[in-house]
Amino acid sequence: MSALLLRGARLASGAEPVDLLLRDGRIAAIAPRIDEAVETVDLDGRHVVPGLWDAHVHANQWALALRRFEVGAAESAAEAAAIAARHLPRAEPGQTLVGYGFRDGLWPDAPSRELLDAATGAHPVVLVSGDLHAAWANSAACARYGVAAPTGLVREEQAFALVRELDAVDDAVLDRWVGEAALVAAARGVVGVVDMEMRWSRDAWLRRIAGGQRTLRVEAAVYPQDIARATALRLPSGALVDGGEGLLAVGAAKIITDGSLNTRTAFCADPYAGLDADPHGLLTVPHEQLVEHLRLAQRAGLRPAVHAIGDRANTLALDAFAAVGIRGSIEHAQLLAPEDVPRFAELGVVASVQPEHAMDDRDVAEHYWAGRTERAFPLRDLLDAGAAIVLGSDAPVAPLDPWVAMDAAVTRSRDGRGAWHGEQSLTRAEALGASVRSSIAVGEPADLAVLDADPGAHPLRTMPVAATLLEGRFTHRAL
Repeated sequence: MSALLLRGARLASGAEPVDLLLRDGRIAAIAPRIDEAVETVDLDGRHVVPGLWDAHVHANQWALALRRFEVGAAESAAEAAAIAARHLPRAEPGQTLVGYGFRDGLWPDAPSRELLDAATGAHPVVLVSGDLHAAWANSAACARYGVAAPTGLVREEQAFALVRELDAVDDAVLDRWVGEAALVAAARGVVGVVDMEMRWSRDAWLRRIAGGQRTLRVEAAVYPQDIARATALRLPSGALVDGGEGLLAVGAAKIITDGSLNTRTAFCADPYAGLDADPHGLLTVPHEQLVEHLRLAQRAGLRPAVHAIGDRANTLALDAFAAVGIRGSIEHAQLLAPEDVPRFAELGVVASVQPEHAMDDRDVAEHYWAGRTERAFPLRDLLDAGAAIVLGSDAPVAPLDPWVAMDAAVTRSRDGRGAWHGEQSLTRAEALGASVRSSIAVGEPADLAVLDADPGAHPLRTMPVAATLLEGRFTHRAL
């Protein structure tokens, strides 16, 4: 039996410290004073909250992005190409140089193969967009990966296919990188992630856990091409996976139905200003096909998680949930028709949202969704209508740091700018509640975050985390 006594834990602002006895992965006792002959750690009145979850992560992409050069600061295609040129000296001979993070929605110039060629020459270079829905390749990379786009810029399925080629990293190397990224997440109080990686990731996580990675709880999503495999293996959503040490569970059935705002492919009722091709964005899964996907998921015991960003995509996703009579989640829900807001609660559809995207997208939304931004990221409206909300990052699109997501949800602000549609803000308590899956009570999992500041007062974005515990053991300790 394992046991740990945390002495002097403050559970709420202004509350008197208490002791927490953790035994066999759960909270065994809470009292003003507990005397047990077990390992004891004095928290000296530090605040303790339940361990944090990120409800939408692409684990491999997050780990890879941490090792790619950053182009997110580029304000034009020319500047992005120049950044790539500055990184050429670090490129290994014959190895594709990959940058990450460009957002071209407001660029004054367009990405082109010629522009990137002029900056990077004959070395293969690919820049992946910050939303993961587009990629820009020079001629050498186009030839290597069979990219036929005249501009070198590909979107949606073509971009996903190219990114998968770039992800061809040795398992042992990628596992190590994911493990290091998990430690970074644990240092921010994270105890669990929902992994939406676009592949069959169960086996990779089993391999990682067998190799000693026990930093996070993981729910691994299942994409449409693998629903039959999950059915054959009798893996419904929520089931713990054999060999996963109680840390790996089956996630939702993930279905992507439209694109993204920055790539101008989110499927909207109104056209994007200035777009001739696909002016309403792209519906990548037609309604009838989505209904069939949901039925397949229902038969497999899988909870659907439907990617929908544009308002029309969200309407069609809710229509499909209603047609099948199944509960699940809509991932992103960035732009909603007013009449669709109450449908989330009525249909039992969770709004799985990424508040930091509002900070990244506010300017591009004001441009392409002009006159509609009061309906963008409507967190307060959803909550007031009775919908369940969970917060995530979509890492690497935003940092895998729930404090960043909470801050964006509460302040609707970043970098000293005024609040963007502050009427849609959540309270601190609501944001924290949407970022955890347990509570601090006897019998609950001993998944905890120990803080060096009061979460009721300190700026959330810079919340100092002193320690993180998963199953009553430290995954991060700086006290």
